[in-house]
Amino acid sequence: MAQDATPVAPDNSAVNARDHDAGAITAGQQSNATSDAELTRKIRRAVVTDHALSIMAHNVKIVSAHGSVILRGPVKTKEEKTAIASKAEAIAGTDKVDNQLEVKSQ
Repeated sequence: MAQDATPVAPDNSAVNARDHDAGAITAGQQSNATSDAELTRKIRRAVVTDHALSIMAHNVKIVSAHGSVILRGPVKTKEEKTAIASKAEAIAGTDKVDNQLEVKSQ
């Protein structure tokens, strides 16, 4: 028996609209330099191997260029925002991380 399913918009549709701003940093601006790719890889690995973080937190954008890192996207809690930033800072350096993560409103 078929159920009437009401279409649900993707959870982050409104957030993705901000990526169209001229000054928005997106994954397309990830540097291809070996050192930046390695930096992003190390941070991504630290984030996805932390099973205390939500799937939403595992999917944040991590963009590295010239040794600096920008973190963007929604997370569920303030604690997740802090945990991801701490991981990035431990790998890249405290002064090299721009934490633009946003705690999703309930």
